[in-house]
Amino acid sequence: MAHGVIRAASPESLRERARLTLQYLKYLPRTFSLVRESSRAFAAGMIALLIGQAALPAAMAWVGKLIVDAVVAAARGGDPAQRWQVLRLVALEAGLMAVSTAMSRGQSLLRDLMRASLGNHVNTLILEKAATLELRHFEDADFYDKMQNARREASIRPLSMALETASLLQQLLILASYAVLLARLSPWSVLLIVAASVPSFIAEARFSGESFRLNTWRAPEGRRQNYLEWILTRDSHVKEVKLFDLAPLVLRRYRALFKKFYAEDRSLALRKGAAGLALGFVSLAAFYGAYALHVQPVRLPGHRDGGRAAAAHSPAHSRARPSAGDRLS
Repeated sequence: MAHGVIRAASPESLRERARLTLQYLKYLPRTFSLVRESSRAFAAGMIALLIGQAALPAAMAWVGKLIVDAVVAAARGGDPAQRWQVLRLVALEAGLMAVSTAMSRGQSLLRDLMRASLGNHVNTLILEKAATLELRHFEDADFYDKMQNARREASIRPLSMALETASLLQQLLILASYAVLLARLSPWSVLLIVAASVPSFIAEARFSGESFRLNTWRAPEGRRQNYLEWILTRDSHVKEVKLFDLAPLVLRRYRALFKKFYAEDRSLALRKGAAGLALGFVSLAAFYGAYALHVQPVRLPGHRDGGRAAAAHSPAHSRARPSAGDRLS
């Protein structure tokens, strides 16, 4: 492997990217199976919280709309009953906010508990598998790297993959609920917002794939870095290190590996950040473009009403109406 900055090779075509995506998706059933095997209660609770949190944003947006309508009606009419209706709607929105906060804290608690439970479950499976292996399996560098990667990421990767997939489904539900509300105002705004979110999704998927491939290719050098740490910190090697003055050599190699890893991570982080910033501006422009799309239909009826009001005060219309003196006579 070269000592320069490694850039994960990106797929050559859209078809190749789709093939790799489908290849990754085939591991999802086994991942969800691991989550379910570790704790059925935690998995069911997490699903319930995700669905609940997906329904709340649209509900709060609709209640906010009702509050605005009720405030306008109360300001025009001055009826005490209308004011109480405003207070009831505000209380309802406060209750929804409290439920959202409770669900968010509950989801965070379940995530921590599931991380510990799932990590222990996967580590147990790895140890049970290791107990059945022969010596030749441990001497196979490729097999050994895979086993070490699985052991190191046992408490992170499966849960992260399951939660990210569930979060994606949750965002799709939120987008669908907002689309239903926006479609009542303007279907074009729905298409505009959906189109603006597609580039961000593609960029996030691409950089996530690069990060995964980068960490996978790094396994042999990561093992070498751990070995260098082991040499300097274990009592079984301290005599040789002191006798032959190996500490400077080992430290140089350790620092070289660290700088190489940092350069790779920095390059990926900068490219991901730049793409996220640019696509964020695109999404922002689409958001305010949807505002402009809604403002235009609202102004037109006002202009027509203003035209009718001007016609009502025109000289011709004034001549058609009887004057105050005519009415008195």
